[in-house]
Amino acid sequence: MGKVLRFELQVPDPERAVEFYSTTFGWRFVKMPGARDYWFIRTGETGDEGIDGGLMRSPDGETRTTNSIEVYSIDEHLEKVVARGGKVVVPKTTVPGMGYFAYCSDDQGLLFGVSESNPLA
Repeated sequence: MGKVLRFELQVPDPERAVEFYSTTFGWRFVKMPGARDYWFIRTGETGDEGIDGGLMRSPDGETRTTNSIEVYSIDEHLEKVVARGGKVVVPKTTVPGMGYFAYCSDDQGLLFGVSESNPLA
């Protein structure tokens, strides 16, 4: 069963969002090495209940929240998305040392991510 792994905030001004969420909720942001506009978000202490997230500059200037779902096989799940009327919006992408991700939309147009953990990626 796929569980929600993380959330991702897409905003026009990431630095402004870092300031807002860190001072409002105490979230910690770490810029992803090698990525121009992507930060990891830690919302609690290690071992706390809940999920962490990511922050990125919105590619189209719009503001949105996207949930990513953990899957055991990204290839298999991308096939399932398409077979059930959804679309692959961003194809399978490798994150070295972490795994793979892709963005999809369901059969009503709702955007979501899928993520496969694979440290050998």
